[in-house]
This record gives sequence, C-alpha cells and structure tokens, in this order.
Amino acid sequence: MRVSQRDLFTTFINQFHYSTSKLVELNKKAASQKQVNKPSDNPIGMTRILDYRDSIAALAQYKKNIDTAKGWLNLSDETLMQVNNILIRLKEISEQGATGTLTKEQRQGLAYEARQLFSQLVNLSNTEYEGKSIFAGHKVNEDAFVEGLWLTSNKNDNVDGFINSISGNSSKTVLVQFLTDGVIGTNAINYRYSEDGGDTWQTGTIAAGSTTLNLGDIQVDFTAGYTVQANSLTDYNDDSGTWLWVRPTAIYQGDVEEDKVVDLYAQNTALTAQAYGNFDKNLNIRIDDITGTTITYSYSTDGGNNWTTGNTTDNTTFLVPGGRVEVNSQANLTVGDQLIVRPEMAKIEVEISASEKVQINHVGKDIFGGIYQNEVVFSGAGKNVFETVGKLVGFLETNNQSGIQEALENLNDSLNHISNQLASIGARENRLEVAGNILSGLSINEKERLSKIEDADVAELMTQLANQQIIYEAVLKSSSMIMRMSLVNYI
Repeated sequence: MRVSQRDLFTTFINQFHYSTSKLVELNKKAASQKQVNKPSDNPIGMTRILDYRDSIAALAQYKKNIDTAKGWLNLSDETLMQVNNILIRLKEISEQGATGTLTKEQRQGLAYEARQLFSQLVNLSNTEYEGKSIFAGHKVNEDAFVEGLWLTSNKNDNVDGFINSISGNSSKTVLVQFLTDGVIGTNAINYRYSEDGGDTWQTGTIAAGSTTLNLGDIQVDFTAGYTVQANSLTDYNDDSGTWLWVRPTAIYQGDVEEDKVVDLYAQNTALTAQAYGNFDKNLNIRIDDITGTTITYSYSTDGGNNWTTGNTTDNTTFLVPGGRVEVNSQANLTVGDQLIVRPEMAKIEVEISASEKVQINHVGKDIFGGIYQNEVVFSGAGKNVFETVGKLVGFLETNNQSGIQEALENLNDSLNHISNQLASIGARENRLEVAGNILSGLSINEKERLSKIEDADVAELMTQLANQQIIYEAVLKSSSMIMRMSLVNYI
C-alpha cells in the first residue's frame, strides 16, 4: 500500500494536535487542582458541583446569621444581668428604707441612690448593638424608653385609668394631698402639694368643670369622673383620704406585636373597621357582592396574587385566617371596597437553617414594663420593673415607710420576671450553639462531597501529566524521524 507524503503529514499533524490538547488539558487541571473545570469535562458532575456550591453558600450565610444573632443575644444577656444586679441593690435599699428606725434624712439619702439607679435602668433599656436598639422592636433607630412621670394613689381606685397625660419635669417626687371631697371635672376641689417630701406646701384649686391638676412645673390632666377624698390638714399620717405621688417612670416608644392596623380603600368615608386575632402577615379583604344583607367577599394572604372567593356574611363580621375583621355598618360598604389588615411586627428574626428562625431583638415593654400609650403595661404588681422602681423612688423621697415595704415585696416579683427573661435569652443562645455545630458538620460533609467530584487526585494527575509529556515528546521525535525518511536515502 502506498502512503503518500500528504497522508503522512496529515497523520502526524492530527497526532501532534491530540497529544498537545491532552497535555494542555492536564496542565490546566494541574494548575487549578480541579478535574472538572468546565461543563464539558463532566456534564452530570458539573450539575452536582453547582448544587453543592449553592448548598455550601447557604450554610455559610446561616453561620453568619448565627454569629449576628449571638451578638444581639449575648448583649441582651449581659444587659439583663446588669439589670438584675441593679434590682438586687434596690432591694437592699428598700430593706433599709423599710426599717422603722430610719429617719427621714436617712431615707432621703437612700432616695438619691435609688433615683440614680432608676436612670441607669433606663439607660440599660436603651442598649444598642452596632447602633441599633435591641429593646425597641422594629424601631431600632430610636431609644426604646424615655424618662417620664406617672402617679400613684394610696387608694385602690384605678387612678391609672383616669390619667390623660402628665406634662412637665421634676427632679423630685411631688406629693399631693386633697383637702376637700369631690369629683374631678364636676366639683371645685382644694389641694396642696409638696416638692420636698412634705417639708413645705403650696396650695391650689381644681376649678369646677376643670380636669387639670396644676403642680407648678407639672400638669396632670385627668379624665372627668375621678373621685377624691379629703385628708386632715394637720395630721400628716391621715390616710383616710386621697394622696397622690407624682414620681418617675419610663415611657415605651418602641413598637409591639399586638397592634393591628386596618387600611380602608372604600368609597364611603364613614366606614371604620377593627381586626381581632393573631395575624402574622398582611391580609386583604375584597367586597365582591352585596345582595340584601348578604355580603360576598374574598380574601388574600399573599398581597392579592391569589384570592379565596365565595365567602359570605350576614352581619358586620368577616371571618378570615387568623381571626376576624369587624366593620361599623354594612350600609357603609360598597362592592369593590378593600380592607387590608397590617399587623405591626416587632420581632426581628434571622434564619439559622432552611426551616428555622430565631428572634434576636425584644419588645422592651414586655421586659421592663413602664407606660405605653398612656397606660400601665402590666396590671400585676412587680412585673412592671420601671413602675416598681419608680414607686420605690417616690416613697423614699416622701418618707413613706409602708409604701417602701410594698415596693420591697414587688421587687421580688421584678427579679423573678427578669430571671425568666434571662432564661428565655439563654435558651435561644443554647439553640444557636447547637445550630452552629450542626451547620459546621453539614458544611464539612458538603465540602467533602464536592471535593470528590471536583478536586483532582494530585498524585494521579502528576503521573498522567508525566506520561503525557513522554507521549508528546515521542510523537515529536517519531514524526521528525519518519518525515526525514526518503527513497533517495537508499540510492
């Protein structure tokens, strides 16, 4: 068979290109230490590699979230430990102040420290992590609490429910004694007040029909209807009538979980609505038809993308997932109207796995109490830390031994309440620790699986590279020898 020079050349070139491409391919693998560098190297393997990389990236993000959560919760833990220490000191102060042998001047000395500790509690409630308030719910750019004023009565007369507002400032508790019986907002009522614990007094009168109690730099605005009783003008120990203590408190200005706002998109401006229940996301209600007293409506829990239709009601109540929405009158509704329930979300949660979230912030009023929207947060004695400590300050500054004894009892409840909050934070910290360990194990496992598919066996690769180098050189040498051969050489 005759082999032409052209056939020889073509064969040599093809073998040369094949050897060169194999050598270059192995060189790339040696440089990257990867056996799969492009989809064509292993199409099925590349799909698995991309899946593993996504999984590893997700695990890395979860670990970052856990680190962030640990920062928030560790700071919360440390802050509440300091709160606990302050409450222990305040308990020691109240134990001293409740002793019958102490003089007014000695209690006044204790009051100075108690007021400073109260201010420190407010500062702790406004603790920030990386510039964000940890006790203000979603309002992380604002202080959770501000110092304010509230009042206490010596009677179990629900005075909190009659307070509209207290304006002004005072560095000392103001003691108020009523000199005549009457109903605020109806009768003219005489009173006197002291800004120095009862050493000196100033008098005043609430005019008939007025609801404002003027205490110099402080004004207390009542709701009409609060009944007061007169005390003896000369007997300072007379507690048969009404006494008031205007003393420090803290006002919560963060947000809360329980607030639910209903936005109305209706033709009739007289329409009002209120939501009741537990809503964890926005909910839309649409009025589809009104026939007589029967209203047909739809609702959506995904912003209006999908609607559950065919729901009916014969009254002013719309039943929806999570609760109900009530309107003031059917007559105010029109076909096409929409009601949107927007729950106020105070929790900040981070994902620590594909199916787990953990709360990293806190609603300050649930921990410290205080006053929110002109109401005392907790009705139970002692659970409201700021109110308990505020009352103690007030009673110390006015030399009220029985009030100090009451505050001492409530401080035990405050300490138990803070201990429960610390336990909640500690449980979440432990959960993060466990989740972090699980993620570390999963990450190692995923990386091992990825390595088995993607990474090259260096020893084997070096052997292949050396062999291919020999082959490449052999191709060059043999090709050179054969191309030089000719019949002329044998003439």
